[in-house]
Amino acid sequence: MDVDLNTQSLDALLTEQSIDCPYCGEVISILIDHDNLPASYIEDCQVCCQPIQINISIDSDASDASEGAIAVIDVHRDNE
Repeated sequence: MDVDLNTQSLDALLTEQSIDCPYCGEVISILIDHDNLPASYIEDCQVCCQPIQINISIDSDASDASEGAIAVIDVHRDNE
């Protein structure tokens, strides 16, 4: 089965964001799925492999989260 994906619409839903790992301090990139906000999840650091708790909230003043209106990206150690 052939699936024709519109990559332009997929790119509009995902945004790359840089964050600092709370363990090793390295800057890493995460992808934010604007279709599933607000979100809270755990993602492993790409450098030190430690689990990072990521909380993403929507700007209450923004009319549409798909336009990239993100208020807070909160990252901390999974055990905090």
